[in-house]
Amino acid sequence: MRKLLGLCFTGFIISLYSQMKDDVIPSLIPKTINQKAGYVNQSGKLVIPAEYHIAMFFSEDCNLLNSPNRKIRIFGSADYATVEKNETTYRINKKGTRVYEYKKEDLGKCVSPYEAPKYKAFVMNGLYGLVSKDNADYKNYKDFEIYPQYQMLYVLDGDKENPMIVAVLDNKFGVIDKQNQIVIPFVYEDIKTNLSWKTANLFEVSKDGNQYFFINRNNHAY
Repeated sequence: MRKLLGLCFTGFIISLYSQMKDDVIPSLIPKTINQKAGYVNQSGKLVIPAEYHIAMFFSEDCNLLNSPNRKIRIFGSADYATVEKNETTYRINKKGTRVYEYKKEDLGKCVSPYEAPKYKAFVMNGLYGLVSKDNADYKNYKDFEIYPQYQMLYVLDGDKENPMIVAVLDNKFGVIDKQNQIVIPFVYEDIKTNLSWKTANLFEVSKDGNQYFFINRNNHAY
């Protein structure tokens, strides 16, 4: 079943995600409580019990959308989320009802053209900066969007022209934009470089490196 979940995650990664405006936050947000995951609403109220080992955002799954079984393609829509319990993977609806159990034979192929990111990290003398050119001249400041000054940079998937960038400064994680403006202050022990920003306009952060939670771009926790 772990292999099947891996296929589900692969489909999730290259899915045709539901398009969201910049500051729109999902109505249901995964929340880990006592090492089990459920869903809270935007007010922080638990609306789907925390009983899963894995709970993903409500989003499209292109493996199911392209399933050879036409009857289950509906479960690939963004009205459903992928969860795992006891090594079994399901799709649930927004009431928390398990409506579909993944079967390998139901999974179709995801077809999505690869788009290379416009901006990427550049390492110089052990420090990270940001470039849009393939061959930056380290002697020319104009070749850099952000001159190397961070311990780490990672450009998140999302807006290709104006990406969010996870950065590390003085051993703390934060988020900056391509203008080197601080979006999330450098106060976290970790910020995951996953798809939560692209999918839900949220960052997954931790203050202790163990417990993770989601915040929006205004550093509001859910």
